[in-house]
Amino acid sequence: MKKYLVIGNPVEHSLSPKLHNYWIKKNNINAVYEKQQLNESDIEGIINEVKNGKIDGINVTVPFKKSVIPFLDKLTPLANETHSVNTIYKENKNGANIIVGDNTDVDGFKQSLEYINYNVKNKKVFILGAGGVVPSILKALEKLGAAKVYISNRTKEKAKDLESYYKASLRLETLDWGQSPDFDIIINATSLGLKNNDKIELDYNKHKPKFFGKKKLFYDVIYNPDKTNFLLKGEELGNETTNGKMMFICQAQLAFKIWHNILPKIDNETIKLLGGQITSLSKF
Repeated sequence: MKKYLVIGNPVEHSLSPKLHNYWIKKNNINAVYEKQQLNESDIEGIINEVKNGKIDGINVTVPFKKSVIPFLDKLTPLANETHSVNTIYKENKNGANIIVGDNTDVDGFKQSLEYINYNVKNKKVFILGAGGVVPSILKALEKLGAAKVYISNRTKEKAKDLESYYKASLRLETLDWGQSPDFDIIINATSLGLKNNDKIELDYNKHKPKFFGKKKLFYDVIYNPDKTNFLLKGEELGNETTNGKMMFICQAQLAFKIWHNILPKIDNETIKLLGGQITSLSKF
């Protein structure tokens, strides 16, 4: 039986095992998918288990999307461009096992916007956070033709590093944490929201005009819980909201295809399996 894992810290909130095991059963594959919480010092050991055949593939979530890279043999072009890996698999080349890092987050994010009929072309985007999945979101926004991207992170240097990297291909500007520009879509890409009492440190009263308006979209990369305080605040202010569940499903679908050479179906049954619902934003 083949074995697959999602690794991260924290990882208990992950719905990856539920989704992948559902698709594994649907497609009659002899495999199992589990989750494992790691520390930074455990990464080399878990990659070695892929090399020696104990594990057949790994999904990577925060905070290890970048820190797994030194232990891999090869990166796909997209993983190399974003310096971010969320899917690990094994290639056999001339009898040797080559461990490859790939990135399905870029297309996962793109497809999630397509699913809700949101066209980001020529729009202004405000991103909260600079780690984890943010490089992938930036790459997707570059491909989708965003007009301007603002990024704010509690550690400003991390945001400035991204600004420096993407300045040639994306109009990217770093803001101080707590600042707010005018925007069309605001994306929470921090881990703030995984806990019920987590709140984003934004002065909504001070920046009222920027947070009100039916044409604005509040997007939270977090998908469990369904509605974070960030999304609840967005609704309270009269905006459209969506969580990261569709991005999660789409990136998982692409990882499944890499491992099993089968593109599993995303249908209403798949979405219901994970709880809640994802609706099209007709106003856009």
